[in-house]
Amino acid sequence: MSYGILFLRVVLGAIMSGHGAQKAFGWWGGPGRAGTIGMTRSQGFRTPVLAAFALTTCELGGGLLIALGLVTPIAGFAIASVMVTAVALVHWTKGFWVANGGYEFNLLIYAAAVALAATGGMRFSLDNALGIADNLSGLWWGVGAAGAALLASTAMLTLGRARPAGAAQPA
Repeated sequence: MSYGILFLRVVLGAIMSGHGAQKAFGWWGGPGRAGTIGMTRSQGFRTPVLAAFALTTCELGGGLLIALGLVTPIAGFAIASVMVTAVALVHWTKGFWVANGGYEFNLLIYAAAVALAATGGMRFSLDNALGIADNLSGLWWGVGAAGAALLASTAMLTLGRARPAGAAQPA
């Protein structure tokens, strides 16, 4: 089982840190810092620089931490929260299938991140090497990562974004 978790961690971590590097540094055809700030600005975030930093940190940092198996539940939470936000902002209205721009791929990443939050890094992880793996795995770590990701994303989407022009003000 540890070999399978290692494989999943490394692949997921490489993909997510690659996406983060695209946003941070413009690597592999990515938008870079300026493009990522522009993207968050166009999505209506009140503080696009902060939103771009959070997005990049969750993808790049979460990906590296997952790959290394270091504080695995926290890394899983970071990745899961980005996926919930991406689905809400971009993919939900396009349906399920990724061929139409839907959320299929994002759901798979979310599920893998939450599953890794529950299993922890296991045998071949820095968590294990540091002697903290037993304290960073279990059902409640997975449930916590899933729930915290939903809460963090909801906060970003509601408190972090400006109301569209013409939107009704609360009474």
